[in-house]
Amino acid sequence: MADNLKGMSLDQLDEQLAKLKKEQFNLRFQRASGQLENTARIRLVRRDIARIKTAAVARRGGSVKKGA
Repeated sequence: MADNLKGMSLDQLDEQLAKLKKEQFNLRFQRASGQLENTARIRLVRRDIARIKTAAVARRGGSVKKGA
């Protein structure tokens, strides 16, 4: 995943982030209703979201604020 992020533009990162957030919502909904089979997927999606956010901030040249 990290290798793919290097070649992506900011627009592509934003699209991927929106896609992963939607998947995260669906996974949480499945977990709440007892239909989730692969519980490890929640952790993987959460980490991918963090990776994309980190890459986007680095591309924009901004600094990451602690606690925000």
